[in-house]
Amino acid sequence: MSHIFPRNMRVTLPTAVKGDGCYLIDEDGKRYLDASGGAAVSCLGHSNKKVIQAVKDQLDKLAFAHTGFFTSDAAEALADKLVEHAPEGIDRVYLVSGGSEAVEAAIKLVRQYFVEKGEHQRTHVIARWQSYHGNTLGALSAGGNKWRREMFAPLLIDMSHIEPCYAYRHQREDETPEEYGLRAANLLEEEILRVGPEKVAAFFAEPVVGATMGAVPAAPGYLKRIRQICDKYGVLLVLDEVMCGMGRTGHIYACVEDGVSPDILTIAKGLGAGYQPLGAMLCSKQIYDTIAAGTGFFQHGHTYMGHPAAAAAGLAVLEQLTEPGRMEHVRDMGEKLQSALEAAFGQHPNIGDIRGRGLFRGLELVKDRQTKETFDPALKINAKIKSIAKASGLICYPMGGTIDGKQGDHVLLAPPFIMDESHIAEIVEKLSSAIDESLAQAGVPAR
Repeated sequence: MSHIFPRNMRVTLPTAVKGDGCYLIDEDGKRYLDASGGAAVSCLGHSNKKVIQAVKDQLDKLAFAHTGFFTSDAAEALADKLVEHAPEGIDRVYLVSGGSEAVEAAIKLVRQYFVEKGEHQRTHVIARWQSYHGNTLGALSAGGNKWRREMFAPLLIDMSHIEPCYAYRHQREDETPEEYGLRAANLLEEEILRVGPEKVAAFFAEPVVGATMGAVPAAPGYLKRIRQICDKYGVLLVLDEVMCGMGRTGHIYACVEDGVSPDILTIAKGLGAGYQPLGAMLCSKQIYDTIAAGTGFFQHGHTYMGHPAAAAAGLAVLEQLTEPGRMEHVRDMGEKLQSALEAAFGQHPNIGDIRGRGLFRGLELVKDRQTKETFDPALKINAKIKSIAKASGLICYPMGGTIDGKQGDHVLLAPPFIMDESHIAEIVEKLSSAIDESLAQAGVPAR
């Protein structure tokens, strides 16, 4: 009998015993194509020798040194590399163990920055509905998925949320993508004015929304207008790239494609690529210098932040992500995956939208393509797809509550960057069968 406290006590999971490139292998020898990288984590697959060797070499030299007493060569080198490729203005790196920690650090840094500036009244954070920023109470407060928030609502920090930038659902027929992006962004200014500009500290957003909406990118011009609004009112822009960053969209930092530099940026998942638990909060020189010239002490910290073995893994990952041609390959494979998905599902009566950037793609399921009506959540379409796909040897990331935390189903794909066209064919074939079988089980007429 297991003593593990699992995520779901009503599900019996197979035991993963080995990784082989894009595949995971269980105790029975069954192979699973990891088309979601777990949760957009395993960007270099499951058997990258360079990363494994880097961790071994680091452990031979130094396993752990608490950051209250020491820095380490591995942490310093990783920070240098992250800043070297970072958006303009980003200058400092705060290494943590995952995405929720990175966002929690960002929330605390926002507050301390304004305290150090003497603007104590700036306490309010604005984010977006259907965003996901992590599972600690601070990060969950910023997140906008109502189902995830519901259980813990009495414990959450008071933050406000605006409508997401979600063209498939909210763009009007008489709008261009650019016009919609401008209208969606202006909702931030309306909320700042409602709260009181002097009270607002930061706006949190994902450049491409991952788990809760299914690879929804910002509309053209949206983030540039958001940047303008934040600058106008002295509000910090925090971009959460925990899932969409580190090359996932075909750029090391996703916001580069939008032509925007944030004040604070959070990363994780692909940074450690699954070989070590690793995340980071990056900030501008201005923010860092403000605290350095004030108390000189960031009132935050975790035991395992800056862990040398984790940093060594991150550096080995980042060195490969920044190799010539690597991001071009991600963009090329992403376009080919999009084309294959459109060929297979573009006319499917129950696939309403196929979207994303790079190797970060989402399919939104609907009951009716014309009206965009969703399936009854009780049918659990997304859970059926996940189970059927896994039984066929495909790991994908279906989720429910795409629209409001309850309504809507989507499938998220985030395969390893080492994939080739044969993997695209396998993904599409197995996903197509899983979707059709799940719909059949739910009583939806065959197409």
